[in-house]
Amino acid sequence: MSRREFITLLGGGAVAWPLAARAQVAGRTYRLGVLQPFPRDHPFNMGIFDGLRHRGFIEGQNLTIIYRDFAPHQDLLSEYAAELAQAKVDLILGGGGTATHAAQQATKTIPILGVAEDMVGEGLVNSMARPNGNTTGISILATELNGKRLEILIELMPGLHRVGALSDSNTTTDSKVHEQQEVARAHNIELSIYQVAKGEEIPAAIDAAQASGVTALNVLASPMLFANRQLIMDRAAALRLPAIYEWPELAEAGGFAGYGPRQLKLPEIVARLAAKLLEGTKPADIPVEQPTTFELAINLKTAKAIGVTVPPSMLARADEVIE
Repeated sequence: MSRREFITLLGGGAVAWPLAARAQVAGRTYRLGVLQPFPRDHPFNMGIFDGLRHRGFIEGQNLTIIYRDFAPHQDLLSEYAAELAQAKVDLILGGGGTATHAAQQATKTIPILGVAEDMVGEGLVNSMARPNGNTTGISILATELNGKRLEILIELMPGLHRVGALSDSNTTTDSKVHEQQEVARAHNIELSIYQVAKGEEIPAAIDAAQASGVTALNVLASPMLFANRQLIMDRAAALRLPAIYEWPELAEAGGFAGYGPRQLKLPEIVARLAAKLLEGTKPADIPVEQPTTFELAINLKTAKAIGVTVPPSMLARADEVIE
């Protein structure tokens, strides 16, 4: 079980939901456009929609949600974003940097709320405190945490010599690659990067990593890779390849380890920011928020199944150990 608070955010943590709407216009139906890399009924979305409902934005009453799941059709992302803009939605929610970029290309006037790896580093905003243009959101510090996850993986696997990084070529930046290389070099580890552009390429990439002598895998942060998490976990398990993921929930779902903020704590923050934007607050007046508390989860059942012995020091350090 968790031994620490899951997550707080700069600019305010989770707050009690108000019982009534604050600034909705009577008789108006608001239109929310959503670009996400997973199905509409995913718990992350349900948390957002529930948070909006508690703030007075109720689907079927005064809220219409136009949803696009782009994971199966990454090549249609720009088209989906254009459809939302043409539908004259009041707000576009972008799940990931690529979705947020697509929304920015589709409109310069409709407010955009992005949940991305690095809002500033990916060029989505020019400042955390004063976002530019029509975009604000949450930056989950993925680039920095990718490096931290590699360090943790090295500590989880004493004697590790060759490690692979599974990367989404749609979102790979030089800073991501450099961060991984610097961490590997500092620990005298040989690092290989395996890039994929879509889900169908994942099994072959993991097979290639294992065939080259890689004995552990760092799955870099990416909406596309998250959408294909079960495929990655199944393939890694079949090859007895320990892998670390960007969310602690993925260790609970069967992955070897996960480190980062609690994903399912983020919907409340998204709903809070979305409500402000729907009520008329300008994106430039809403600072980008970011997590400040992170969890390490280790799945001992998975470790035993793939023949890995986790050092006692790491078990003591973990926030959650699944047995």
